[in-house]
Amino acid sequence: MRKVLALFGIIIVATLASGSRAEELRITALGDSLVQGYGLPQGDGLVPQLQNWLQEQGAEVRLTNAGVSGDTTAGGAARIDWTLADQPQGLIVLLGGNDLLRGLPPLQARTNLRQILLAAQAREVEVLLIGMQAPGNFGPEYKASFDSIYAELAQEFGALLHADAFAGIRAVAGHDPAAAQAYMQGDNIHPNARGVALNVAALGPAVLELAARIEAAAGDS
Repeated sequence: MRKVLALFGIIIVATLASGSRAEELRITALGDSLVQGYGLPQGDGLVPQLQNWLQEQGAEVRLTNAGVSGDTTAGGAARIDWTLADQPQGLIVLLGGNDLLRGLPPLQARTNLRQILLAAQAREVEVLLIGMQAPGNFGPEYKASFDSIYAELAQEFGALLHADAFAGIRAVAGHDPAAAQAYMQGDNIHPNARGVALNVAALGPAVLELAARIEAAAGDS
């Protein structure tokens, strides 16, 4: 009888322990080829490298890759409802690079990103907005107008902001294109695996902050 009671006690403890484990937080990364992992072997793109980084920090987060190569902010806005249909708790938004490559108006990018943030807000999804920096070849007015989009929208919606998608590479190479080439693919647009690793290390703390916000919101509900 004592053996039976002891075994029963072990089962109860094990059940309680397994039930007390935190569920993985669900975060979706919405973006273009920088998110999708263009030109890289499977496992070397932004999402898998970020997933590994988070696991190394002990974060219980499951990332979903919603990157589409060639997507503009308009493309992201067009598919935001479909993206949020999976009911993620957090959303990482990295869009704007293809708008810059095409020289599209900054106001258009702002409007599209605002639509994405409005959709996330309506569903009470926490957002981390990643900024893109315009090159100088469109002129100082264009650059100032585009670069200001991300910080201003993040403030308006209370979203987290990671100001520069290439912050990790810039921390090592500065703004020297020759120094940055070691971390870029041959097109000098997309980072290689080493470049992604640098950018992930710079981005990771902001994603941990996003996860903390999700947990706090869940605790308040």
